[in-house]
Amino acid sequence: QVQLVESGGGLVQPGGSLRLSCAASGRTFNSNTMGWFRQAPGKEREFVAAISSGSGSTSYADSVKGRFTISGDNAKNTVYLEMNSLKPEDTAVYYCARRNNRRVSYSLYEYDYWGQGTQVTVSS
Repeated sequence: QVQLVESGGGLVQPGGSLRLSCAASGRTFNSNTMGWFRQAPGKEREFVAAISSGSGSTSYADSVKGRFTISGDNAKNTVYLEMNSLKPEDTAVYYCARRNNRRVSYSLYEYDYWGQGTQVTVSS
């Protein structure tokens, strides 16, 4: 069984920064892909970023490129999402998820375990 627990969300002003963490139990990060998704009210859940444990390769949605950075710590079984230059449109519940494959995927349907989510609100 795999459990994912996100933390680090909160209220931040536009232009500010937050770092989200996703702590995983079980064999989650090695030989897998870890992804971050987000869902704003009334909108579908969308891909944000992902990292492959095998190659360390990363992928980002166009809307966050250059502002967000995903990273992982295998020893701690933790994945991070560093978010800078935050905008009001980044407001959403952020979820981490695991894909049992080393190839990065943008599709939420290819991820089999999900965390409960953490709220990020960007507002002045």
